[in-house]
Amino acid sequence: MRLLLPKPDIVGAAVSMLCVIHCAITPLLFLSHAAAMSQDISKPIWWSNLDYLFIIISFFSIYHATQNTNRKIMKPLLWANWCVLLFLIGNEKIEAFSIPETITYITATVLAVLHIYNLKYCQCKNDKCCTNNG
Repeated sequence: MRLLLPKPDIVGAAVSMLCVIHCAITPLLFLSHAAAMSQDISKPIWWSNLDYLFIIISFFSIYHATQNTNRKIMKPLLWANWCVLLFLIGNEKIEAFSIPETITYITATVLAVLHIYNLKYCQCKNDKCCTNNG
C-alpha cells in the first residue's frame, strides 16, 4: 500500500478538496439539469457514491500520514476530523439531523489543511522520530 500512497498527505489534501468541490457544485448541477430537462431532479448513482470513494481514500491517506508524522497531536486531529466528516456524510445520506452543508465544507477543508500542515511541518526524516516508534 505504501507504493500507492508515497505522499499520503498530498493525496489526503487533494481528496478533501475534491470532496469540497463535489459538495459545492452538486446543487448547481442539479439546478442546471432541472432547467434543461424540466423533469424530476435525480442524482446519478455514480455522483452520489463519490462521497464514499472520498471517505475511503481519505481513510487510507490519514492512516499512512499518521504513520510518518513527528507531532503526536496530528494523529488525533486527523482522525477526529475524519470521524466528523464520516458522520456528516453518513448523516447526509440518512438525513437523521438537519446540519447545514457549510459544516461539511468546513470539515473537509480543515482536513485538507491538516494534511498540508502535516506534510510541510511534521514529516519524519527517519524511522526513529515517528509516533509509532515512541
